[in-house]
Formats: sequence, structure tokens, C-alpha cells
Amino acid sequence: MPPKILVVDDTAHNVKMLVDLLAAKGYATVTASSGQEGLAKVEAERPDLVLLDVMMPGMDGYEVCRQIRANPEYGILPVIMVTALDPTRERIKGLEAGADDFLTKPVNMAELIARVRSLLRIKDLYGTVQKQAAELADLNANLEQRVQAQVTQLERLGRLTRFFSPQLAEAIMNGGLEDPLKSHRREITVVFVDLRGFTAFAETAPPEDVMGVLHEYHGEMGRLIMEREGTLEHFAGDGLMVFFNDPVEVPDATERAIRMAVAMRGRVEALVPSWRRRGYDLHFGVGIANGIATLGAIGFEGRWDYGAIGSVSNLAARLCSEAKPGQILVSRTILSMVEGLVTAEPVGELMLKGFSKPISAFDVQGLRTG
Repeated sequence: MPPKILVVDDTAHNVKMLVDLLAAKGYATVTASSGQEGLAKVEAERPDLVLLDVMMPGMDGYEVCRQIRANPEYGILPVIMVTALDPTRERIKGLEAGADDFLTKPVNMAELIARVRSLLRIKDLYGTVQKQAAELADLNANLEQRVQAQVTQLERLGRLTRFFSPQLAEAIMNGGLEDPLKSHRREITVVFVDLRGFTAFAETAPPEDVMGVLHEYHGEMGRLIMEREGTLEHFAGDGLMVFFNDPVEVPDATERAIRMAVAMRGRVEALVPSWRRRGYDLHFGVGIANGIATLGAIGFEGRWDYGAIGSVSNLAARLCSEAKPGQILVSRTILSMVEGLVTAEPVGELMLKGFSKPISAFDVQGLRTG
């Protein structure tokens, strides 16, 4: 659509001359013969530029211009005022009224077209800036929402990575898994780990040394838990409880648990010499069990943990407490599931707290080779 120009002049001859010239240059035109009609045409026709005569009966051009500028909607509508009066005085009055440019009669037609083109270009540029500003404001608003959504996602991811490996947490966040925090039942393999001699060590060693040992120990254990994609239920001083097959079911949960426990024992054995040089007599023990547990969020609003409730967790903890330094004690069920993977020695029937019958336990010596 060609730009539309409103010509406001009470002299018909002037109007026709301007309309013919503008039409010849490809502009659309509308006309008004008085100031009041001109204001009405501004509202009705929404012109892109106004050519406004100064001297008109009733409402002169200055008043028309002031009323146009009084409406914020027309703040960027270009107005060119035309007069036969003293150009210097009238130019000042026109600019004070809000005109963008000023021409004197008789109008130089080439100058008029040049002024029209210049003001329309400025209007277009201003319109583009306004549009871009609106788009930028919308983008900023959307960006703020997206950032907040991402922050929420990161916070949730941070909470999930307290319990799950980064891979599992990402899968949950991306909708690849159902919400694991809902209560559910599943068969899991539980690994309970702690250090022999830690209680005596914590009672006699400086707190800074205790924290230093825990930092070394947890760092090594944590890397192995992440490598095997285990789910960390909790830290309790030197104690760690890890389980497999939840929230993602895997066919080799027990094998992962055994391989992780053997690797953990190797890492701790590498740390023991440096602990001994510092005077600390610490060793490693593990208990592993398999069975059905109820899993999900445990706690209260603002402080949730992820837990596994059931006798399988208790059995793993009791086996761990019975383990001598360097032992990995497993139930008969675990041994039957990984018999071809490990070498193990029976340790006999153990009477464990919370279990009415003796439990057959086996000490995993290592992984089979070949």
C-alpha cells in the first residue's frame, strides 16, 4: 500500500495542486477543507503524513497540530505546515505547536516531495525501532520466564542428583522416566558400606582430620557410585547406602553392585596406607542383599530424601555390621545370582538383629577372571 497523505487546506486550488503532485509521485491522498475536518480525517483515515495549511477559518493550523500532538497515538505522525506568512516567525510557532517541518508558499514542488520522502523515511525507521523495541520487550519477558523455568529445572536437577547419577537425573528431567519420588515397590540390590574403626577414630582424632578422611573416602566412593549408575540413598558419617534397579530397571543390578563393591574395596585399600601413616586404623566392610522394597520420597516439605524401606535394606546393613575388615558379605540369594562372576567363601550362619532365623552369609573374595 502506498503511503497515505492528508492534505488540509481551505483553498480548493491549493488542495488540487498538491493532490495532483502527490498522486503523480505514487502517494495516496485524502483531503480536508478545515481544521476540524482535518482532525476527523486523522482519526478516520490514519494517514502516514499531514500537509497542513496554517491560515484557515475557525481552527488554524497551529491548533490542529497541537491537538494532533496531544494524542500520544499520533506522537510520530509527521506534520508539515505550509504558510504564506513570514517564514521565520511562523516556523518558530509551527515548531512550538509540534510540526516536524515547515514550507512557505508558493511551495517549491521538488522541495515538498523531498521533505515528504524524508519524513516518511524517518517515520518508517521510527516504526521499525518501535516494533523492535516491542519485540525486544516481549523477548525479555519470555527470556525471564525461560530463565526462571531453567532455574527451576536446574534446582530440580540438583535435587535429583543428590540421589541419582547424572544420567538418571537427566532422564527423569527429560520425561524419559516416571516420577521416581512417588511411592512404589520394586526388587532392588542394596549395598551398605562403612569403615571399621571409624567410631573410635572420630572420638579421638581432631575434627579437621575426621573431615579430611571423610572427604577422601566419600570422593573415591562417590566416583564409583556414579560410574555404576547407582542410586545413593544417604550418607551417615562413614556409612553409605546405595541400591540398584531403581529408578531405572536394569538386568544386571546385582552384577553392578558386586563390581562396585569390589572396586570400592580396592580404592579404600589404596587409601589405608596413608591413613596408617597418620595413625588411623581404618578398614572397609560391605554388606549386599537383594529383595523387594518400597521406594520413594521420605521427609517433609522443604527437606526430602529418597529412601528404600524393607527388610532388604536392613539385611544389607546387618551384613555390613558383621563384615570384618576387607570383607564383602552377601546373602545366599546374592551369591546364587552372581556365582559365575565371583569367588566366595562361606562364613556360616549369622544371627542378625531383626531377623528371627540365621542368615547364610558369604565373603566375596574377588571377581573371576577369564
